[in-house]
Amino acid sequence: MHALLISTYELGRQPFGLASPAAWLRASGWDVTCVDISRDRLRREAIQRADVVGIHLPMHTATRLAGPVISAIKAISPAIRLCAYGLYAPLNAEWLRSLGVDAVFGGEFEEELTKYAAGLKARTTTESLGGPEKAAQRSTTGDLLPRLNFLVPHRNGLPPLRSYATLHLGDGRTKIVGATEASRGCKHLCRHCPVVPIYGGQFRVVPADIVLADIDAQVRAGAQHISFGDPDFFNGPTHAMRVVEALHAAHPDLTYDVTIKIEHLLKQRDLLSGLVRTGCAFVTSAVESIDDAMLSRLDKGHTRDDFVAAAARCRDAGLALVPTFVAFHPWVTLDGYCDLIECLQDLDLVDHVAPIQLAIRLLIPRGSRLLELEEVRTLVGSFDGHTLAYPWSHPDPRVDALQRDVSDIVGIRTGADRRAVCAEIAALAFECAGRHVPAMPQGSTRSAVPYLSEPWYCCAEPNPDHLALI
Repeated sequence: MHALLISTYELGRQPFGLASPAAWLRASGWDVTCVDISRDRLRREAIQRADVVGIHLPMHTATRLAGPVISAIKAISPAIRLCAYGLYAPLNAEWLRSLGVDAVFGGEFEEELTKYAAGLKARTTTESLGGPEKAAQRSTTGDLLPRLNFLVPHRNGLPPLRSYATLHLGDGRTKIVGATEASRGCKHLCRHCPVVPIYGGQFRVVPADIVLADIDAQVRAGAQHISFGDPDFFNGPTHAMRVVEALHAAHPDLTYDVTIKIEHLLKQRDLLSGLVRTGCAFVTSAVESIDDAMLSRLDKGHTRDDFVAAAARCRDAGLALVPTFVAFHPWVTLDGYCDLIECLQDLDLVDHVAPIQLAIRLLIPRGSRLLELEEVRTLVGSFDGHTLAYPWSHPDPRVDALQRDVSDIVGIRTGADRRAVCAEIAALAFECAGRHVPAMPQGSTRSAVPYLSEPWYCCAEPNPDHLALI
């Protein structure tokens, strides 16, 4: 029996979402072909040979890119068994079924996917979907997601690591990047986060020996840096530090990056020096906003002052903080957007922020906890099956126009001088707000801030050569 696993986009990393289920299926006796169509062509023969197809949907971009892939698969093999799995699969179950997907799996999907492939009873789409009400139930009643006996991911058959994002050290040197997960899910309930409708405040640790075995395999394949995909690396700080201490002991020259909430950077401040000592190149943190009212709407668990304090703590520890933002949302004003730019300048963080972060627009997908808020429900339009989100327009059309203009400026300039791009954006924003444009600080520290060639939330478009036909 032959399984075909497909990834459309996984943030420029070699897809963990293919490597992990591939291990499970092969352990059950299946032949498995993994195709990452962000890097490889999906061929007709692979579809025709498959007895079952699984498509990994870990994020919104990946889900939108999956539409034409699913349609092409069904055109070639109408009766094929086809499932979708990952965070965004249950959120878009109705749309996926309309395209011909048979089954949908959300968090901790490997065991259910393997049973589905074998033809055994799997959890239904309705049971998988949940939504915010189901998430709230899980977080208060102990309705648990499965606890898996994790296997070491199988990465053979995937494109080589050198085909994916690279770490730029800022001095002309680069490193080959691998990716893994030390934990999944999150114990927090941020209203805009796609993890919440699936995990409902739960998280699962991957045993350290499994994580380290995966890292060892990637180092043998050429990895010089590991990007941890955990939604929050410090959900389980003891486990996290055990992993990176062992990583550093086994591979002293290996660097890594992690994602950690602002509140955890403050609460676990004594661990920051340990991150630096074990090779952490930078920490990504979803700051999202510097407006306390907006942070309250998002239920982020931190304030603007907390962000400022965390930036100082990281700087004192010698740890590069890489904040991400939802810069455009229905409540931002032109002055508020200018305030964000000035804040980044004041904190000397302009070089730390990927330009795409200054163009990000709030996404409200199905299942979002933001829909719990009356002010959001009255603001959004009907669910858009094309964009797979609830559309919204800013009450000040100048803000929407600014977002489009900033997106045009940013484009795909991921490697451009960040101060130059920020200065261009600032000139536009301050002019729109009728304010004097502040001078961008000189003496760039860009060389001191490592960055990945494909930053988080970088938008992707299908490669026509890969989708043209298969």
